Amino acid sequence: MERPAWAPRSIDISVPSVSRIYDYYLGGSHNFEVDREAARKAMEFMPGLPKIMQANRAFMRRAVRHAVGEGIDQFLDIGSGIPTFGNVHEIAQAARPGARVVYVDHDPVAVAHSEVVLRDNEDAAVVAADLLKPQEILLSHPVQRLIDLNRPVALLLVAILHFVEDADDPYRAVAELRDALAPGSMLVVTHASFEGIPLLREQAEGTVDVYKDIRNPLIMRTRDEIARFFEGYDMVEPGLVPMPNWRPDTASEDEDPYSFSGFGGVGRTA
Repeated sequence: MERPAWAPRSIDISVPSVSRIYDYYLGGSHNFEVDREAARKAMEFMPGLPKIMQANRAFMRRAVRHAVGEGIDQFLDIGSGIPTFGNVHEIAQAARPGARVVYVDHDPVAVAHSEVVLRDNEDAAVVAADLLKPQEILLSHPVQRLIDLNRPVALLLVAILHFVEDADDPYRAVAELRDALAPGSMLVVTHASFEGIPLLREQAEGTVDVYKDIRNPLIMRTRDEIARFFEGYDMVEPGLVPMPNWRPDTASEDEDPYSFSGFGGVGRTA
């Protein structure tokens, strides 16, 4: 397999990557055949996966605009993935010039592309780090340079927590990040769930098995389990809901049925 110029030498391009599979679902070009093959296998069971990812991105954009409207101009996006059109810095800085954004990801391809996209943007940066090590994120140079932790921050955990197994205690990591942020900060979460998927659970589990096979288990939590991530936050209306139902720009009944799979929500500390 020929290695494209944009792929860091350090990565194994024969192994599927969750970030690159997500990029494929969104119609991006920074993925390999091994990623496309895994995505197609997952779509055999759940053909609406691209619609779910599009709903996820649309929710994220609405949540960022809401945060800016509430006076927040600092964003920490953990599990940011490969940059695509309409990413956090573009939305936030269009709404509020000078808004500051730090992306965090442990995928070398995602980090490398973020560095290229952001190289002329003094108010945005990327960190190679892991959600499960909050202090490494918070003490990193880009966060120290761009994010004032004494002022409210919007913390984005969009489509990442469902890739963290319970054994790794994602609730602890999210709580540690919450405790490091100033009062008035926001938490933005999307999370996969069997609830809302327009399929029999047995068929949807085929997609879960595909992710398990590529050693990136997909943890389908219940709404109540997802709500636990918001402990210490007051939920912003309309609460934790299917993504198209969170402050929609257009009538949600026009959305594809797959778009209502999983949940999205925003919380704010007092």
